[in-house]
Amino acid sequence: MRRIFQNFIDLLATAEDLQDFSKAMADTATALDLSCFAYLALQRANRGKPRLISTYPSRWVEHYLRNNYQILDPVIQEALRNPEPFRWGANFNSKFTSKAQDRLFEEAGEFGIRFGFTVPIHDGHGPIAALTFAVDQSRPQFERFIESHERVLQLMAMYFHAHTRRKLANVHDLEGACLSPREFECLEWAARGKSAWEIGCILGISRNTVAFYLEGAKKKLGVRTIVQAVARLAAVKRKQQN
Repeated sequence: MRRIFQNFIDLLATAEDLQDFSKAMADTATALDLSCFAYLALQRANRGKPRLISTYPSRWVEHYLRNNYQILDPVIQEALRNPEPFRWGANFNSKFTSKAQDRLFEEAGEFGIRFGFTVPIHDGHGPIAALTFAVDQSRPQFERFIESHERVLQLMAMYFHAHTRRKLANVHDLEGACLSPREFECLEWAARGKSAWEIGCILGISRNTVAFYLEGAKKKLGVRTIVQAVARLAAVKRKQQN
């Protein structure tokens, strides 16, 4: 356990983006035989999409975010009320207050998310967060591990939250596409009609460096041209203003 935990800390120390953080936790969860995980950090006053780093099925993650389930999710509601780690599963429906919550849990079950262990994170430095490990059915091995290492998992959750908050604080989330500050800055200038050479002069970097950041922005946005990337940026801004 000590070796796995140290490797986890080392991975966090070198992580720079969402993919790095996801791999750090996924590799550690696999080493501990903990199946899938989800780290969710709410935005202030529930404004904007939460930050979600997860190995849950991608279709479920997209469905969850699209429907703003973080507002409805009884696991998140319990994490808001209770700072202590807790288990949830078949009997958790006693905490449900609506049919919509019943439906949410049924839908999650269809993706193999039926039982879990959640660590709430109340750190006093911004939005609430929670780290959850989930399984598709009640497993004695999973229960025994949680029972024996609950405090270690709580410590892991706090480390993970602290590192992601520090490293990703300035990341711009465009509906799931997380652009670095430089990528976002270059794209904004491109949206104002500036060429790569002009952007380089404005920001004090080379034209090639600007091209590198714009290429990164295109890849993350899933588009092939700067025009398409600019259009995507404009569409997101319109949604945020409405």
